[in-house]
Amino acid sequence: MSRSETRQLAVASATLGPWRTATAVGVVIGGAAVGVDLVTGHWSMDILAGPLGLALFFFFLIGTVGGRLRHDTGDRRLRRWVDEHPWRSALPAAGAYLVLNTLVLTLLGSWGLFGAFFTSLLPAGILLVVAGVVGSVKSARRSG
Repeated sequence: MSRSETRQLAVASATLGPWRTATAVGVVIGGAAVGVDLVTGHWSMDILAGPLGLALFFFFLIGTVGGRLRHDTGDRRLRRWVDEHPWRSALPAAGAYLVLNTLVLTLLGSWGLFGAFFTSLLPAGILLVVAGVVGSVKSARRSG
């Protein structure tokens, strides 16, 4: 399989997630974070950047991990590829979070581009590790 085909499968694997549920969770967590900032009086230019970053993190976390745990959706061949390549299939979500959170911190916050990028690396890595471990455990349990 070529690198291009592998990339296409990894991106297609993102469609397996429960994205409506992930959106709802992201909105609730982001809204709660804005509420906490408003109540505690943290008024600044960053008032939306932090909560939106949290909302994005939980959106991608629920969508990606939920896609690994669901059995009822998607093409069987795509699901089998995701089960065989849990780390590769988690890369698009982690990469999308990295890019979007960097943009949020740069445009809505007081971060510079490099500071926002390096700040976004840790949560993107956590997202990748959690999704990869869940996928690896699921495929190990299925084959074992």
